[in-house]
Parts: sequence; C-alpha cells; structure tokens
Amino acid sequence: MSIDRVVFAFAGLVILASLVLSQVHSAYWLLMTAFVGLNMFQAAFTGFCPLAMILKKMGFQPGCAFN
Repeated sequence: MSIDRVVFAFAGLVILASLVLSQVHSAYWLLMTAFVGLNMFQAAFTGFCPLAMILKKMGFQPGCAFN
C-alpha cells in the first residue's frame, strides 16, 4: 500500500470517527474533523504532511502525491 492510500484511509477514518463521536458524546469532536480537513487542504498545496513523513520513515513506498 502506498503512502498516499494510507494517508487518505487514515484521514477518512479519523473524520468518520469524529463524526460519530460528535453525535454520541460532544459536538466539540467536529473540531477534529475541521483540523483534518484543513491539514488535507494545506497538504494539497504545500506537499507537507506529517503522517506521510512518518510513513516514509517506516518504509512505506511513496505514491504520486508524497514522493
């Protein structure tokens, strides 16, 4: 699995988890959704993604977005 796919899967998982938690526990969990969305937005322009850097050090192969 490439870094790109892992980043997208992790972001999707975090967004879905925060949406569920906002309905079950507290609406403040939506701040996590906003944080992930903003991080994905800035990564689209800058190419800087902390998770991608961690995955690269762990030995995952970069895809088109994070090489």
